Order: sequence, then C-alpha cells, then structure tokens
Amino acid sequence: MSEIQNKVVIITGASSGLGEATAKRLAASGAKLMLAARREDRLKELVAAIASSGGTATYLVTDVTDRAQVEALAKETLNTYGRIDVLVNNAGLMPLSPLDQLKVEEWDRTIDVNIKGVLYGIAAVLPTMRQQKSGHVINLSSVAGHQVFPGSAVYCATKFAVRAISEGLRLESNGEIRSTNISPGAIATELLTTISDRDTAARMNAFYKIAIDADSIARAIAFAIEQPSDVDVNEMIIRPTLQ
Repeated sequence: MSEIQNKVVIITGASSGLGEATAKRLAASGAKLMLAARREDRLKELVAAIASSGGTATYLVTDVTDRAQVEALAKETLNTYGRIDVLVNNAGLMPLSPLDQLKVEEWDRTIDVNIKGVLYGIAAVLPTMRQQKSGHVINLSSVAGHQVFPGSAVYCATKFAVRAISEGLRLESNGEIRSTNISPGAIATELLTTISDRDTAARMNAFYKIAIDADSIARAIAFAIEQPSDVDVNEMIIRPTLQ
C-alpha cells in the first residue's frame, strides 16, 4: 500500500496551478483531501472532478491571511477526517516590481500571503500534529528563496523567509514532524497574473516560455509524502532543464 493512501492532506491555494495539480495527484494515490482557496467555484469543480475519479476530497473557502479562517480550516479537517497528516502550504502571490515603484500595498499583501499565511497554516495544524506525534508540513518556497533578482526584492524576501520557517520547524520537530521545503523555478501557473508592473510582467512572461507543467511539482510533493515515516525529505529545488 502506498504511504499516501488514506493520509489526510490540507492543501492551500488549491483552486489552480500547483495546488490543483497536487490535489489530483494525491487523490489518485488515495489521500483524503481538504482543499482551501478563495474561489469557491474552482474548488467545487475540483472536488467534483476528484470524486468522479473515485477520490476523496472536500473543501473550505479560506483566505490564508485571516488566521481565524485558517484555524477553521484545520478544525473542519479534524471534524471531517479525524486527523491531519500533511499540510501543503501552497497559497502564494508574486506581484513583482522594482522597489522604486513604491508598490507598498503589494508588499504588504505579499508578506501577508507568503509569510503570514504559511505561519497561520503551521499554527493551525501544529497542536494536532504534536498530539498525534506525527505530521508533515510541506512549504512552497521558490528559486527566489535562494537567489535575489532585480524587481523581486520583496517576493524573494518572503521566499527566503519560507525556507527559514521550514528549517526552524525541522529543527524543533523532536523527531515527530517532517518538514519539506520545495523551491520551484519557472512553472506554468497563474502566478504571473499577479504582476502589475508592465515592464516586469513583460520580462517574466518572456522568461516563462521555458516553464514546465505544475504536475512536475505535484510529483515532488507526492515523493516527499510517500517516504517512510523515518525519512524526511528536507529540501528540493525543481527547475526546467533550460533554466
């Protein structure tokens, strides 16, 4: 039996891109899913698609910047499935722009989603995982969490922070909770649509012509989950071969 079979997995940002691809792949391997995002119509479609393929999934509309909503997500997961085995902290934004554009509201939003959203997810599941003496948190960082690029200082800062949080959780795990940090390169998702600066958007759209499909990251997430409980895959960087 697969190590993924019957594991209860929460996925944030599940309505598209990496979250959607991960949901489909894990459901096909027998995971029980709680899907979270803001777009209810997309969540409904995804749950229906998974159910029609014989998978198990439900959803809760969740804004990860609202701690109460994230706490409610964890509570609903426990009420539905009785435990929480894995949290995939996937929700994220990438509104790139040069610092001198002073898009301070975008900076705030990026920090709220990419850092605080990750922390709120961990805060919501950690008590349960401690009680179970088992659990797995998978955080989506980025190649931008390893290298800083022009026009991406704030985004890179958030993704460096995600790596630090992942490593901090690993060091504090007491051998009970696995921590995986996954850093994608250019992946075909809706992230580019969050870039409001025209010049930066044009540059990134040109660069992303080499992007690989979202399932390439879903496969990596599945690999980390399906390892035996005494194996913790701490970090993966996954890029297009051309990048």
